[in-house]
Amino acid sequence: MLDIRLGNCIELLRSIPKRSVQTIYLDPPFNSDRNYTLSAAGGAGFDDRWSDDESYRRFLTDVVDLCLPILKTDGSLFFHISSEQMWIPQCILRDKFAVVKPIVWKRCRSKNNIKHNLGSSIDFIFWCSQNAKRKFHMVYQPLDATYSENSFKNSDARGHYSMGHLVCDKTRKGHDYEFTIGGKTFHPVNGWRISKEDLELLAADDRLYVPKSKTANLYKKIYKDETPGKPALDIWDDIYSIAQGSEVRKYPTAKPVKLLERIIEMTTDEGDTVLDPMAGSGTTGAACRSKNRAAILFDQNPDAIEIMRERLTLPETTVA
Repeated sequence: MLDIRLGNCIELLRSIPKRSVQTIYLDPPFNSDRNYTLSAAGGAGFDDRWSDDESYRRFLTDVVDLCLPILKTDGSLFFHISSEQMWIPQCILRDKFAVVKPIVWKRCRSKNNIKHNLGSSIDFIFWCSQNAKRKFHMVYQPLDATYSENSFKNSDARGHYSMGHLVCDKTRKGHDYEFTIGGKTFHPVNGWRISKEDLELLAADDRLYVPKSKTANLYKKIYKDETPGKPALDIWDDIYSIAQGSEVRKYPTAKPVKLLERIIEMTTDEGDTVLDPMAGSGTTGAACRSKNRAAILFDQNPDAIEIMRERLTLPETTVA
């Protein structure tokens, strides 16, 4: 389901039923003191000039206050902002949400046109929720090239593998039990990272590396062709802006589809509803369509609505 609505988000947010949205992606004006257009001749865009910081603060507070009641109890709100203007939104979000996790998005590579300042290359995306047990699915980033080349040098009949730790280090205590395999018994001083039942499953599937030395630790085999990547960090440096990617820019501040797909995969299941109150060219809708999620998209600019309609034409699309 794709629901596109023309109008002011302050008014439209009041029409959304309580606790009906799993994830909200909020990409508001950045308080940049600029008028954004797609070209010098004008066209799709918006005016990001505010009389003062207080008027900007009031606007953001009103939007966040209206988002809070429509989020499900295990839902997430992602607030996207430039690094230069992060202070006001961060203060608002920490006052409204129990959990606020900053994610750094490195949106571009090095710049060669900066002469009198440091090049700006990052945005902040604040991942907010009222529940520490918010819905979450692990997502993965590409393996570091050096790690990938040098870490899978062991091999067996199944393929090349690296060795993953099973034993806790001195900073923590783990599961306390003995484990015997290949005629050797292991009982690490600081315990195991996994339960005995899980370790037995690895052994039954021949996924344990048994060292020849009596003093060495037991390891698990991590096969290269089964590795989806590294678990995502809070620095996203593997997705670049549209200007340095393959997408065609249809809106002056459009974000790449891959960025929204990651957010959606992290915090929703198929069939869940995602809301974007300031949707621009409809990137959130495109990501929801590819991941089989429902999307609700607002924008007060008729040009943006037209871009969304052309980009996201589907039989079930409704436009209010």
